[in-house]
Amino acid sequence: MVSYEEQVQKLAGLIKESNSFYALTGAGISTDSGIADFRSPGTGLWEKVDPIAVSSVEVLQSNPRPFYEAGFSRFSSISLAEPNEGHYKLAELEKKGYLKGLVTQNIDGLHVKAGSKNVWEVHGHLRTGYCTGCRKKYPFEELVQQVELKRIPPVCHNCFSMLRPDVVLFGDPMPSFFFELQHKLQYECDFMLVVGSSLVVYPVADLPRTVKKMAIINQQPTDYDQKAEVVIRGNSSHVLSDLLEALDQS
Repeated sequence: MVSYEEQVQKLAGLIKESNSFYALTGAGISTDSGIADFRSPGTGLWEKVDPIAVSSVEVLQSNPRPFYEAGFSRFSSISLAEPNEGHYKLAELEKKGYLKGLVTQNIDGLHVKAGSKNVWEVHGHLRTGYCTGCRKKYPFEELVQQVELKRIPPVCHNCFSMLRPDVVLFGDPMPSFFFELQHKLQYECDFMLVVGSSLVVYPVADLPRTVKKMAIINQQPTDYDQKAEVVIRGNSSHVLSDLLEALDQS
């Protein structure tokens, strides 16, 4: 049985050996910031709420009231969250030259808040919203303020069309840069560390398939565990702190 310490040391060695190391993060890295993940047994968000009923583009376009009355409060609370140790450690890995870039499924913006620079937020973020008519950008706070004032849906001051968050909802296409990112990782990334993702949401879950080597830090099993060089079951903040310490000592 390989010990936890040996797993962390092996992970540090894989990072040292790599030429182009990237990370992929999911909801599990943000649970220490008070944001519920989606699929943990008993606590996962999708065990309590049907995402299609409140957070899909179809609902937003056809009947925005349930979207803004039931689904939007989650976005509003997420926007107030602060980074945790895991976010800061990944930013430090980049600052020290180990990490080339970071792909995140999260819309919380916490990697950017923590200081990560080369970040692809493939499902969008909550820093801004935009008008569905003229496409004018607004600070996310503008949407929050209008909803709090019971102006549902919130509207553009320019053309009076509906405003929406700058996130990829169920039914939305992926951002155009995603396919360039797929190509970049396929030909450039020689090691990927997956943190806090169950790797079940596609097409993002397909990204590790083409990389040469990968490792996983996640509380729950994933379909990629057999492919991974190292799989660590544990709290991502704790593991990433130990990983950075191992790198500094080696």
